[in-house]
Amino acid sequence: MKAMVIEKIVDVLQEDPLKVVEMPEPTLQEGQLLIKINACGVCRTDLDEIEGRTAPSFYPVIPGHQVIGTIVEVKNPSKFKTGDRVGVGWIFKSCGKCSYCIEGHENLCDVFQATGRDAHGGYAEYMAAYEDFIYKIPDIFSDIEAAPLLCAGAIGWRSLRLTGAKQSGAIGLFGFGASGHIVIQIAKCLYRETKIFVFTRSEKEQALALQLGANWAGQITEHPPELIDVAIDTTPAWLPVLSALGNLKKGGRLVINAIRKENKDIDIMKEIKYETHLWMEKEIKSVANVGRRDIAEFLEIAANIPIKPQITTYSLDEANQALKDLKTGTKAGAKVLVMD
Repeated sequence: MKAMVIEKIVDVLQEDPLKVVEMPEPTLQEGQLLIKINACGVCRTDLDEIEGRTAPSFYPVIPGHQVIGTIVEVKNPSKFKTGDRVGVGWIFKSCGKCSYCIEGHENLCDVFQATGRDAHGGYAEYMAAYEDFIYKIPDIFSDIEAAPLLCAGAIGWRSLRLTGAKQSGAIGLFGFGASGHIVIQIAKCLYRETKIFVFTRSEKEQALALQLGANWAGQITEHPPELIDVAIDTTPAWLPVLSALGNLKKGGRLVINAIRKENKDIDIMKEIKYETHLWMEKEIKSVANVGRRDIAEFLEIAANIPIKPQITTYSLDEANQALKDLKTGTKAGAKVLVMD
């Protein structure tokens, strides 16, 4: 099968980070199914892997964790059958035995395995995945529409849920990429009386935010018409954290939806001021991965709304260009690889 692999840590703007290779089709392990991949979303976490902020467990590894495909082989009796259209997200496997897994927080499992980082992912023609971490895809979505829902959508839903948002006040979205432009659609549906303010450096993303119903859109450093009750930061930088905290109401909560932060723009410990950014019972909460509940729950919510992602498509051979477009913010919305 054809696959794109990460062989080393590189800056995606300095050289092509992925190499096209021919590999054998996966051999199934106990509890796994074989999926013929139709589409795979391109995520900012893929950049974190390639550039070393959350490096792969082994090399070469096939990245990609927003996978949509068709089951072509079932090893054992299963709730799935050949021909089923399914998805695979960031969570590839957890132990199933620790207190976190037992309580439904397998995203915090000490031996959490990530698709495309700790196991081969979806930048390929086929992949093997565990039955317990595979999800049926609602018929309302095409393969291309469904791909961003597996991570950008599911982690966005988890982030929104963790904010404790209510039917009033204002939600601030810092960064407006694949996840942000899905979150706004969820929030507009579930919190109809709540204002939504979007902070992004990209004028294209500001325009998209207003098109999708934002009450205000501006630069990261600007101030919205009023203070916000809760905020979600989906950026790789630290400046939005300072801006979000500075714009929070008393008792407000910031949820940081990023697996890693780059340390290039500011020294956060020198810039953060207790009385400005944290006093008056403001909170900061991070999002760690996604659990099975997040993906299953969100797919149902997304189908009922229904969510309509804005998508730029690429062939598998164009994966390097997709990653560069993602890093530079050249195109708004989600990026999806489509297999031949």
